[in-house]
Amino acid sequence: MNTVSQFHSVISQCREIFKKKTKDYGTAWRILRLPSITDQIFIKAKRIRSIQENEVQLVDEGIDGEFIAIVNYCVMALIQLDLDDNEEIEMPADKVLSLYDKYINDTLDLLSKKNHDYGEAWRDMRVSSMTDIILMKIFRTKQIEENKGKTLISEGVDANYQDMINYSVFCLIKLEEQINS
Repeated sequence: MNTVSQFHSVISQCREIFKKKTKDYGTAWRILRLPSITDQIFIKAKRIRSIQENEVQLVDEGIDGEFIAIVNYCVMALIQLDLDDNEEIEMPADKVLSLYDKYINDTLDLLSKKNHDYGEAWRDMRVSSMTDIILMKIFRTKQIEENKGKTLISEGVDANYQDMINYSVFCLIKLEEQINS
C-alpha cells in the first residue's frame, strides 16, 4: 500500500469512532477551550510514552486507541479554531462530520507535500521517536497558546495540530505493519 491509501485506511477507523462518539455524546466537546483540547492530547501522548517506557500497562487499552484519540482531538481543535465561540455547542452530526472531512483533507494535502519533500523519512523512524515529536508539538502548541497565538517566525497552532495528526497516522500505520509482518 502507498502512504495515501494507508492514510485513508487509518482515518476511516478514526472517523468511524468520531462518528459513533458524536452519536453517543453529541458535540459536547465544543464547550472545551483550545488549551483544554491541547491538554487532552497531552494526556493521550503522555500515556503512550509511559507505556513505551515502562512496557507495562495496568489499563487494558492499547496505544493504538490513544493515537486514534490524538487524531480526533486534533480535528476537534481545528474545528474549534474555525468556529466562533458564540456558535451553538450542539451541532448536527452531518455538519460536524463535514468539517471533520474538510480538516482531514487539508491535513492529507500537507502530508503529501511534506512526504514528497522528506522522502517518506517517517518509514525509517521508530514509533517511540514519533511519540516524542508529538509531545514536542504539544509543548510548542501550549507555548503558542500562552503567547495568545502570536509567533515571531513559527507556524501557528493549526500546523502543529495537523503535524500531530500526521505523526499519529504514521504511528498507526507502523503498528499495523508490525502486526501484519
